[in-house]
Amino acid sequence: MNAFATDGEVEEKIDDLPPSAKLVYKVLEYNGQMTQKELAGETRLSVRTVRYALNRLSEVGLVEQVPCLTDGRRTLYDVESFEEEDAVAEADDAVEAD
Repeated sequence: MNAFATDGEVEEKIDDLPPSAKLVYKVLEYNGQMTQKELAGETRLSVRTVRYALNRLSEVGLVEQVPCLTDGRRTLYDVESFEEEDAVAEADDAVEAD
């Protein structure tokens, strides 16, 4: 079993990613929202490597960009929540069934 898997869907998406992307994902999963600079400091990866990892994670839908409410110039990154998507899909299905 993959140590990075929290869900079968996540495991499938993360398997083919480089180790740097897996590390960034786990740090975001553990710490919550972070900037690129904070991720670089926490992971000890270069900012360029962190940016590449975030782009790859975004491409497969595992990470989302969130605007920083305290400083509009900064962008925060967070793990995409699949639970919310599932709840919305279930609610839509329930409405359609009526």
